[in-house]
Amino acid sequence: MAKILVIDDERSIRSTLREILEYEGYEMDEAPDGPTALELAATEKYDVILCDIKMPQMDGIEVLDKLLVMNDTPVVMISGHGNIETAVDALKRGAYDYISKPLDLNRLLVSIRNAVEKGSLVKETRVLKRKVSKTYDMIGESPAMEHIRDMIDKVAPTDARVLITGSNGTGKELVARWLHEFSLRAEGPFVEVNCAAIPGELIESVLFGHEKGSFTSAIKQRKGDFEQANGGTLFLDEIGDMSLAAQAKVLRALQENKIMRVGGEKEIPVDVRVIAATNKNIQEEIEKKTFREDLYHRLSVILIHVPTLNEREEDIPLLANYFINEICESQGKPPMTFTDEALETLKKIEWTGNIRELRNVVERLAILGGNPISAADVDLYAKR
Repeated sequence: MAKILVIDDERSIRSTLREILEYEGYEMDEAPDGPTALELAATEKYDVILCDIKMPQMDGIEVLDKLLVMNDTPVVMISGHGNIETAVDALKRGAYDYISKPLDLNRLLVSIRNAVEKGSLVKETRVLKRKVSKTYDMIGESPAMEHIRDMIDKVAPTDARVLITGSNGTGKELVARWLHEFSLRAEGPFVEVNCAAIPGELIESVLFGHEKGSFTSAIKQRKGDFEQANGGTLFLDEIGDMSLAAQAKVLRALQENKIMRVGGEKEIPVDVRVIAATNKNIQEEIEKKTFREDLYHRLSVILIHVPTLNEREEDIPLLANYFINEICESQGKPPMTFTDEALETLKKIEWTGNIRELRNVVERLAILGGNPISAADVDLYAKR
């Protein structure tokens, strides 16, 4: 059921619109003036807002400007004192529609229906963009995060290979994507390979491709990820889990900038920037002879270490607020906040899963907690 906010200083207008809109199946809130409306819009989620222009305390145009800063809810302006100039000004400022009083109810209902549909499309588009792009804002003001940003600024424009280290869930992929997006290869592809998720016998085919008939299930030729990343960036995630045989071929590709498909005889030149990441201690893996030292030196021209969440606890309130806003927006929930005590409680938790775990906890609190989310909610629903 769509929810509508009606802002009008005339009680009779609000009562008439409530009767009509509720009969049409809409849920309605009302506000007699601008300040009251802005308070409601800050705490409730509306699909459409109807706003009068001539009102005491704050006129409708000022209310419109403030509403458009708060969110992208469609605003339909209504007025019995307007003229063409007023209508044009309202539409230029971002109003969805302008309807003169006395209201043509058929036109009003059509405008509301279209505005609701537009709002739904905007929300769907936002959700789809978020699903398609895994690149999120890099949240944090701690010294560790400032150091990483500084490293990205310096390293991204070069073609230097980068090895990103850090525990699971700290955001290594995010660093890799920012290195790509701020590089001269940003218009090229960003190809990600999770080395830990690919069986050892398939990793070479995935990375270098194969020719038709090179093995039983090779029913057609396939370009490998090195070729697909040509002109862009290849991100080798969890490189510490790659087999020694595959490591040897990756080393050769990095040395010669050429690859050969499985079952092929022709060398194929590739222009790829390689960024790698691992949650393992590579020096220990070298000592255990499970990782090639020469490959390590090829990959680690630049080393970037991503700290655990507990090593940057001052960023936890920023991340929690970022996630709660993102979750409420994607799920169509009214805005939610944390109490100061709740944020302090979050800072005291041992985050073994790092940022990934924090986001899961915030989503749980968004569903099960109160508004604002209290320290008691955190104690009840967050893993301690």
